[in-house]
Amino acid sequence: MLAGRSGDEAAYEQLLRELNQWLRAYYARRLPYCAADDARQEVLMAIHAKRHTFEPSKPFGAWVAAIARYKWVDLVRDASRYKALAPEEETAIEGHESAAISVVAINQLLGRLKPAQENVIRLVKLNGFSIARASGATGQSVELVKINIYRGMKKLAAMVS
Repeated sequence: MLAGRSGDEAAYEQLLRELNQWLRAYYARRLPYCAADDARQEVLMAIHAKRHTFEPSKPFGAWVAAIARYKWVDLVRDASRYKALAPEEETAIEGHESAAISVVAINQLLGRLKPAQENVIRLVKLNGFSIARASGATGQSVELVKINIYRGMKKLAAMVS
């Protein structure tokens, strides 16, 4: 590792080859093949990215083993978060019909308001603008934006009921 950090490419390539072999054996006992291969590659990338953090006064093997163990724990933790589906189980696909209908209904209702009211309600209530930002975008005063939102929302409530 020290030679590789000093610019000796041949030594660094040899180190990566040896680490690759060690990691194959390490993960072969702990993970399924495809996960083991992913973990091995992640560790090699982590070692490459963090090689500057290795302290020569500490054992290199312990440093590598710690990285390998952390990656293994991360993979096991991630895998435990998801329930595997059996091949015969169907995956539910959420429909978007109700959301699309809601968008159409909201657009129709907003279209029945005065343009100044519709505009500020869209900006503030739907797009998350602040009152001040909506004021700047529309040219209405802050007070007028508040009034238009209040009156527009009151009219929308009356239309819905």
